[in-house]
Amino acid sequence: MATFFGEVVVAPSRAGLDEEEEAREETPEDREIRREIEKKREIQVLWNCAEESLVCSRFIVAIGRNAAAFLSSFILDSVCWEVIGVVKLWNEWCRTSSSTNVLPTDSFCLFYRLISDPTVLLCQCSCYVAEDQQFQWLEKVFGSMQKKGLQVTILSTCPVADYKTQESTLTLVSPFLKALKTKEFQEQVCCPLLEQPNIVRDLPAAVLSYCQVWDIPAVLYQCYTDVIKLDTVTIEAFKPLLSSELLKSLAKDASESTKILKKFLTASETHNNIYI
Repeated sequence: MATFFGEVVVAPSRAGLDEEEEAREETPEDREIRREIEKKREIQVLWNCAEESLVCSRFIVAIGRNAAAFLSSFILDSVCWEVIGVVKLWNEWCRTSSSTNVLPTDSFCLFYRLISDPTVLLCQCSCYVAEDQQFQWLEKVFGSMQKKGLQVTILSTCPVADYKTQESTLTLVSPFLKALKTKEFQEQVCCPLLEQPNIVRDLPAAVLSYCQVWDIPAVLYQCYTDVIKLDTVTIEAFKPLLSSELLKSLAKDASESTKILKKFLTASETHNNIYI
């Protein structure tokens, strides 16, 4: 730079030095804190079944509260299914425990097994799994299963604003379903495929990518919606999946499903009410 008198003075630069100084300045206390945070962010998958490696032919994963509520309303019941596992995790957005007694408004990740066919497993994951925890989730969940003969179905939701199309998103009738599958998945899908340049994110994308790498047949059904809370219309947007080969035999009676769905929404509204 030039001064008032015209001489040129080279200004000192710290470019490239900040990271080096930070590395040098890390104290034993800093390292201990970092290790404690990393330890706290470790995911624990707690199984309450005797098998070391689960034999699984069908694995249904519902990610997000609306997808989880769809399974609770239309598939799950305490007579035909049993809880066999739970994920315990902590991050900035949520904290789950080892408890299996949960409410629809809770953050949780539970695993169920069909009693009449123990090779059919189901996962409800309403909690947020952070980006640095997704690999742990994949390794610890799929690492407990035999991959031979396995087929995976993933259900998730996404804001309709994330859907890329030449049309205005304001003209789209939401919610609507789109499917994305691995190359190994050969069955017919229950809705149109997701068009380019749309992408999927977070845990649904991580599960689908894991299946692609391991040559596991998998399909992701993503519901695009403009509602982020528990919502009847969004939950029922997954109903076309009940005609699929996998879910058709697992579906509950329609009248019972409607009662359970109303119960979920009532519990959610009660939880979200603010009394002044």
